[in-house]
Amino acid sequence: MKYALIGCGRIATNHVKAVVNNNLEFIAVCDLLPEAIETLLVKHGLEKDTSITRYTDYKQMLSEHPEIELVAIATDSGVHAEIMLYCIDQGVNVIVEKPMTMSMADAEKVINKSREKNVKVSVCHQNRFNVAVQQMRKALEDGRFGRISHGSINVRWNRGRQYYDQASWRGKWASDGGCLFNQCIHGIDLFRWMMGDEIEEIYGVTKQQFHNYLECEDIGMAIVKFKNGAIGTIEGTVNVYPKNLEETLYLFGEKGTVKIGGTSTNNIDVWNFADESEEDSKKKGLQEQTSNVYGNGHISLYADVMDAIKNDRVPYVDAIAGRNAVEMVLAIYQSAFTGMPVKFPLKNVASTDFEGRFNR
Repeated sequence: MKYALIGCGRIATNHVKAVVNNNLEFIAVCDLLPEAIETLLVKHGLEKDTSITRYTDYKQMLSEHPEIELVAIATDSGVHAEIMLYCIDQGVNVIVEKPMTMSMADAEKVINKSREKNVKVSVCHQNRFNVAVQQMRKALEDGRFGRISHGSINVRWNRGRQYYDQASWRGKWASDGGCLFNQCIHGIDLFRWMMGDEIEEIYGVTKQQFHNYLECEDIGMAIVKFKNGAIGTIEGTVNVYPKNLEETLYLFGEKGTVKIGGTSTNNIDVWNFADESEEDSKKKGLQEQTSNVYGNGHISLYADVMDAIKNDRVPYVDAIAGRNAVEMVLAIYQSAFTGMPVKFPLKNVASTDFEGRFNR
């Protein structure tokens, strides 16, 4: 399957690993900075591979390589929608980094256009493929929790000035959003997916405590009411001293309690069920080793998308999943801005609606 990558920043290395592991035919790569392309290819020993054509214009790349079947978009978040919609128009299947879009309008456009063109879109919420997360999901689908009482996601990470200075688009409303949109959206995706997807309302609070050189929040908290009667809490921050502490997902049911922990929801810290079996004892204390905070899930996500294309089915993490995570973050922003709970579904809200929110 012929593949191209658009964007060669911090996350791109996980995409290249997934390409190599899934034996994709890597034929083109694009970035506005030619040096970023070369740095990435050198890192993976591909700098001498003449079959990979280099570009600074993704439209030119697609025009000169109409044979491309799958493209990954790993650019700054603010241009995800524009690039994705162009690729879909060309009939090219897409893997896009999170967040899928920065507005509800663009999210709906992506869903509708991909259906119209019968193009597969998958969003890099790769932590859904973590071993610990898959075990929790299976227990949930098997009904082992019984009725869900409540749950929570806590993303307690650290990002300092050095991180934000690496790229001018970080921490801006139009191109990135704050910690909820960038660092915490993986956990927010898992939280909504596990808790029942259908939401009644959210009440959120966001603040900018320590990062006054940014436009956006460095901490956000929310209370969520789900339509199935469950309630939940979200905590996301980059204010933890001195380094990333944890990303933990809790699920509490009448017959089960599970805590998924580690720095990126990659360990099982608590695993208790009323119908406990011998198999359950093997799950307690499970730890999945990862080389970085992004985990191992890109490889599995790529494999799933390739299979979805071949068998004309919906990817495991589709555009609707991407829209749902965006909706959660934008609803928290809206609630924090108005001081009121926000009812679902959310419509016509964009990250740029909150420009100037933390101006001093």
